[in-house]
Order: sequence, then structure tokens, then C-alpha cells
Amino acid sequence: MDTSVLSRFTQCTAYRRFEALPPHARQALLLLVLALLLALGTLVVYLTGGTRYAYPYLMLVPVLMAAAFFGLSGALVAGLAAGGLMAVMPLDTITYQSQPTFNWVLRMGLYLFIAGVAGSAFSLLKHAHAASEIIARRDPSSGLPNQVALEEALSRRLAYAGSLRQGVGLILIRITDIADVLEALGPEASDTLVKTIAERMRHQDPLIVDVYRFSGAEIFVLLDGSDPERFERIASRLVEAGEENLIVQDVPLRVQLALGSSYRSASEQLTPEELIRRSRIALLAAVQKHRSHCHYSKDMASHTLDTVKLIAKVRRGLEEGQFELHYQPKLRLADGQICGCEGLIRWRNEDGELISPASFMPKVESTSLINPVTRFVAQSACRFATQHTGVVSINLSVRNLQDSDLVDEIKALVTRNGIEPQRLEVEITESALMHDMFIAKQALESLRRFGVRVSIDDFGTGFSSFEYLQHLPITGLKIDRAFVKNLASSERAQRLMACLIDVGHALSLEVTAEGVETLEQHRILCRLGCDQAQGFLYARPLHVVDYAHWCDEHVAASWPTLKSAGT
Repeated sequence: MDTSVLSRFTQCTAYRRFEALPPHARQALLLLVLALLLALGTLVVYLTGGTRYAYPYLMLVPVLMAAAFFGLSGALVAGLAAGGLMAVMPLDTITYQSQPTFNWVLRMGLYLFIAGVAGSAFSLLKHAHAASEIIARRDPSSGLPNQVALEEALSRRLAYAGSLRQGVGLILIRITDIADVLEALGPEASDTLVKTIAERMRHQDPLIVDVYRFSGAEIFVLLDGSDPERFERIASRLVEAGEENLIVQDVPLRVQLALGSSYRSASEQLTPEELIRRSRIALLAAVQKHRSHCHYSKDMASHTLDTVKLIAKVRRGLEEGQFELHYQPKLRLADGQICGCEGLIRWRNEDGELISPASFMPKVESTSLINPVTRFVAQSACRFATQHTGVVSINLSVRNLQDSDLVDEIKALVTRNGIEPQRLEVEITESALMHDMFIAKQALESLRRFGVRVSIDDFGTGFSSFEYLQHLPITGLKIDRAFVKNLASSERAQRLMACLIDVGHALSLEVTAEGVETLEQHRILCRLGCDQAQGFLYARPLHVVDYAHWCDEHVAASWPTLKSAGT
């Protein structure tokens, strides 16, 4: 028998039920079984004629079983018992002829020899199996219990807590910036960091049973007999403890944590896998909401499922040609000419209804699907530019800037469609730029060298300083609608708008105001010297056919009114 056979044996149902018994009950049951086998073997030898025949070797069965269950000492005791029983057995039970001394002494020696060999072998197998079980349940880098140990402990806790009508809690902790530690100090430091944080977590509350390492940057905290109301307090304590200064390789570190928790009440029937899944869903919600802790709710699971279904529909919609680009005109405020437009994606479902991008683009932008969506937008915009004058703007996301193939493909589309590079403009938000300034700068410089315009979208709403403006190869600023909304009613808003316009002009950038909806807003922007504007006052995003009609009618019908309002 090797360790793999022994491992398979320990997984069978009967063995699991046996292992579930209390230790003293297991010992008593095994001793009873061995005593019955010794008695049965003795009876068989007696009924078959005595030790003259080969049946005494049946007594090796309980000896081997004792070796398997009790190791060397148990096997020797069973060997002595078997040898003693056979020593008092007649050589022939019919004539009651006694055994020669040499006969039973030799048999006793054989029993003890086999008991010693078998007991030693089984002891070695048990030690090897126990060592492999420990290795299988320990993270080799940090020495912490791992996922296997967590699932087993959680399974036992759920069964035990269910019988006592108690709850079980689970908290998943992610070290969100462990990559920085890994890059700066190496893998050993990151393992030490995880172990240090886990040790600190283990002593934060009496309800904490143990701490388990689930992956490189994640640890689970198992809580016993908790309740949902106490989770927030425990989670807050864990965040504070984890984010306190830690010394790793003589370097003081302060890490950022995100927590997701789940709870199984006494009345629920949940598997360990489901409780782990709920904790992960809660953790993802905390990361997305930029919170330190979120507790699982059914809405989160529904939201996740809806997101998965939505992404699948978007992918299918791309394949079936359900997406289209609508174009919102931009006006040059100095002379009222149409200077270009912004291409905005729209989704037309099977019923012909348009789905707002607000309902799907935020989800798409967080997945790799944003790249094929942006490819579609770029292809449509370049085709549009071949048939209309002016600059066409499209939006890029963080993921787009990280895809060098997409940047090259945009340049190839411009060349293939035969349009001048400066007639295409990409708009990128401040938040996207701050996500990875180095990668963003490289991508935008590549586009600018080719000739494509680059504009900062939603300017003024980011959390960064204006310092980045002097380092990025941008050609324009697009002032967010939040600064346009109150122009007509607030002098403070007008002064702020004037400052933003001056910033752009001081850097020789083209300034565009978005979200213009009233004549008064238009008039103020003209007076402040804004270069371009777009908004519902001029036109909503239009289908390509409607855009052409609007352009034809604009000069004759719309611009005279706007010009008089501006002056």
C-alpha cells in the first residue's frame, strides 16, 4: 500500500463516518474489532483440527489490522496475543495432542517478526501520509493554512454550527497594493508581508477561528458564532490593524486593504464554496466602490449576474451589427461654423429601440470587451470622416491606452481611409490618464506624432492637479458640463469658467465647452472667448443621415439666432 492508496481510502464515506466519532469511541471500536477477529481466528483453528494445519496463519489478519490501526506497538501486542492463543491450542483437537515447544515458539517468533515489519511499514506510511496532508494544507511560501484547509475547516464549522444553531462568518481580505511590494522588495518580502498581516489579524477578535492564505494577495478570516451586525466592527478593526505600519526586511510598509464578508445564519443551508463565492462578490463590490469593506447582499449577486449577461449581449450585438455611431455637432463660437462632431456609440436592440450608453459602457470599460468596441467606434468614425468635413472625435478608455495594437490600428484606419490625421481627435478623461500616466503618455505621444489630435475630456472634474498638462502631448481641453450648467445664474461659475478657458489658452490649447443647453449659456461662452461648444442647444447626437440634414439646415435656420444671442 502506498500513500496514494491510503489517501483514497481516507476519502471513502465509511472512513469519514468513522473519523467523525470521538477519539475514545474510535479506539474502543477498533479494539473490539481486533478482539473479535482474534476470537474468531482461534475458533476457526480449533474447529479445523488445531495447529497441525495451516489455519493458524489466519491469526495474522488481526495482527496486520493492528499494525494498520495502531502501528508498531499495536502490531506487537496483537502478535503476542495471537501467538499466546496459538500456544495453548492443541496440535490436534481430536486427540488433544500437545504442541512441541519448538513449534509454538517458532510460530510466536514468526508472528512477532511479521508484526514488527508490518507495524514499521504502516507507521512509516502514516507518517508520510500525515506529512503530505500537512503539506497539502499549508501555503509553502508563508506557512499559513491554504485553500484546502479553509474548505475543510469551513465544512466542519458549518456542520457544527448548524447543530448548535449558530452562525458562521467569513471575511476575504485583499492587499490591493501588494504588487508594489513585490516589485520593490521581491517575492519573499510579499510573502512575509502576508504572513505578518495574517498573524496580526488572528488576534484582533475572539470570534476569529483562524486565518488562511487563499492566493498571493488574499487571505480569508474564519469567524465563529458571529452575527451580521458585528461584521462592520470586526472589519473596521481588521482594516486598521492591517494598514498600520509593518516592518518587512527592515523597511516600514503601510498597505491598503479591501474586505468582503459573508455570513451564514443558523437557518441557512450553504456549502463552503457558496460562502467563499459570496465573500468574493462582496470584495469585488468593495473594490469597485472604492470602499474598505462591503458585506454580501443578494443584490450584489444579481448585479454580478446581470453584468455577465450584459457583457454577453454586447459581444453578440457587436457580431450582429446592432451598434452604430451617432454624431453630435461642435460649433466654432467665433463664426458659428460647424467645426466637427463627436462620435457617440449607440446600441439598437432587436426591437429597434436605442439603448443608452450609460447602461452598458461603464461595464464594458471594465472588461477587455472595450477594445473591440473602440475598434468599431474608430472604424465608423473614419468612414464618416471620408464623407463629411471637420474633425471627428472619439473616446478612449484606460484599457485602450494599454493596448498598443489598438493605437496602431487607429493610425492604420486613418491611412486606409485616406483622411488627414488631424481630422481625427481622441478624447481621454483625466481619471483615465491618472490610472497610469506613463502608459498614457506613451500612447498619446504615438498618436500625436502621427498627427491625431488629443483632447482632455471632462476637464476639471478629475482629482489630479494641473501639473500633468505640461507633460502630455494634448491639443485641446473639453470643459465638463458641470461648469456650464450654472453659468447663467452664478457669477462664481462664470469666473471659474473664465479661469478654465484661460488655462487652456495659456497652453495654446483649443477649448471646448460641452453640455450647452440655453442661449444664455451660449452667449456667456462667446463673451468669455471659448473656442468651441456642443450641446442640446445646437443638436442632440444624430444618426449619420440626420446629421447631414442638420448641417444643411444649420446655417439658414439656426445660426442667425445664435449669432444675435452671442453678440
